[in-house]
Amino acid sequence: MLVVTFSQSGQLAEITGKISAPLSAAGHRVHLEVLKPRTPFPFPWPFVDFIDAFPECVLREAPPLQPLNLPADSDFDLIILCYQVWYLAPALPMTAFLQSAEGQRLLKGKPVITVVACRNMWLSAQAAMREMIADAGGRLLDHIAFTDRGHPLATFITTPRWVLTGRRNGFWGLPAAGVAPDEIAGARRFGRALTEALDQDLERGSAPLLRGLRAVTVNPRLAISERAGRRAFGVWSRLIRAAGKRGQWRRRPLLLVFLIYLIAMIITVVPLSLLLQWLLSPLLSSRLNVLKAELEQPSGSDDFNLEKYAS
Repeated sequence: MLVVTFSQSGQLAEITGKISAPLSAAGHRVHLEVLKPRTPFPFPWPFVDFIDAFPECVLREAPPLQPLNLPADSDFDLIILCYQVWYLAPALPMTAFLQSAEGQRLLKGKPVITVVACRNMWLSAQAAMREMIADAGGRLLDHIAFTDRGHPLATFITTPRWVLTGRRNGFWGLPAAGVAPDEIAGARRFGRALTEALDQDLERGSAPLLRGLRAVTVNPRLAISERAGRRAFGVWSRLIRAAGKRGQWRRRPLLLVFLIYLIAMIITVVPLSLLLQWLLSPLLSSRLNVLKAELEQPSGSDDFNLEKYAS
């Protein structure tokens, strides 16, 4: 199988390793392909570079990658795509892979599993992944989401601090940024379940392979906020991109205005939206439950297989 990943901080690389280890130990041949942009993305991010990547992320204008470390005729039985989220969109290196001729050749007709590690909003990014996988002719079987357990308002502080400084430790009573260590360790359950599924050739079918493992848990209240943010990001990204390409000075005044807008939204609109949804929860509960079940497909948040594969 082919495992494709891009990890800046190392968190996603660790998760990828936990999923892959049981597969390799069982004798399955696993090729790990780490995506390498021709112009590397830094970590920690310089502040200006971090903001300047916004329009291209949303518009899926990905920079070129270095050649893959694969023979030209490589063929795989299963492909696992492990990606980060930038501005509610897949990180640009993963977008570049899915848009490339080689990436589309590798995915055509193949079963695919996606794995994301992020702060907490990944639904828009996964919708983009699903679309690009389908465009390449791949078949999405499962999705696994690892998120920060911190309160959404706390992670608005801890995640940017980590991205911009490299420091993820807790401070001022706020929790450490990122996916919790026990969640990362628990990623092995997916590798164990995949090992059993592959031994039975279940990847050749269309049914999810990771049901009952609490692969995805969606907070429908955050989903509503994310949808509103995604619409606004679409408008801003097109406006800023019209002013110039990434790195050009003439679009930086617009980036500054966008930054002010984003901070204002985080401080005012997002908390008010969450408060309003909480106050209206008795009226919205049935709708939110339906939305939650829909967004957790295909792998779901059920846990009936946890005990079987968690040991």
